[in-house]
Amino acid sequence: MRYEERPLLIYWELTRACELACRHCRAEAIPWRDPRELSTVEGLALLDRLAAFGPPLPHLVLTGGDPLQRPDLFDLIAAARERGFSVALTPSGTYALTEGVIRRLQAAGVWMLALSLDGATAERHDALRGVPGSFEGTVRAVRWARAAGLPVQVNTLVCAETVGDLPAMVDRLIEWGVARWSLFFLVPTGRGRVLREISPEESERLMHWLLDLAPQVPFSIKTTEAPHYRRVAVQRNGKDVPVEIRRGFGVRDGNGIMFVSHIGEIYPAGFLPLPLRDVRREDPVAVYREHPVFRALRDPDRLKRKCGRCPFRAICGGSRARAYAVTGDPLESDPLCPYSP
Repeated sequence: MRYEERPLLIYWELTRACELACRHCRAEAIPWRDPRELSTVEGLALLDRLAAFGPPLPHLVLTGGDPLQRPDLFDLIAAARERGFSVALTPSGTYALTEGVIRRLQAAGVWMLALSLDGATAERHDALRGVPGSFEGTVRAVRWARAAGLPVQVNTLVCAETVGDLPAMVDRLIEWGVARWSLFFLVPTGRGRVLREISPEESERLMHWLLDLAPQVPFSIKTTEAPHYRRVAVQRNGKDVPVEIRRGFGVRDGNGIMFVSHIGEIYPAGFLPLPLRDVRREDPVAVYREHPVFRALRDPDRLKRKCGRCPFRAICGGSRARAYAVTGDPLESDPLCPYSP
């Protein structure tokens, strides 16, 4: 599938302020708000411009840092909903995420809450998050959201330090009643450079394990920055690819995804920190549709080396963020995928 006219997902980093100190933070979050953040007025203007993508509007994900650090968060949610956007939120598991806040988010029309859990125990999760108590706070939030009728996606980092704990996570996710499990495969950017990626061979084994697991669990499974999950699914299942995976066909950094930073920079994706333009001076719709980098990322025939030769390049295309982090070229081959066409 191609996304020339509009992305499927727009991520807006409202702030980099966050009280956690995660070892793998893409944003290299800080304890305080950046004075250069888009103001409320600028944020409302951005929503107006994004609405010009037209129907069907992209899904809007408000992220950070911790978006709860923005005092105008609920005003921005209301404005986005008034303009017709579906809105998801990725708050941090801190004291700010109370049961009352979760009920307000549900009443405001937020359709999904995405919370990060990187281990099945407090010891494992808190070691990555850098703050004791983060695990318990996040688990409480998951339960509060379920009680409020707000679907929860759990995001879990996949790296050498976490991969052994993934089977134990499954039982916890079933217990908590989550709607979706999204596995974020480490990209060595931001503070994530201090952690170790799994090997391509481990990645392939993990993909097969996830495909075996998917029909056995009550939640859907997706991968982030590992689009070769789709290639593995097609190779194994042919036309009987699970619907959740098929919906993602073709989506990758810059193709179906756009990211707006806390200071208004436009990236192809959050893990691909390549600032192309600034929403304060440029129309984000025009940037997405016309900027040469976005157009190149949307053309699978522009990919290089084995990604460019791969027969699955239209449905996968590899992680452009990982290619950029490792080689400095977002069109290079994804080093995590072991498939050789």
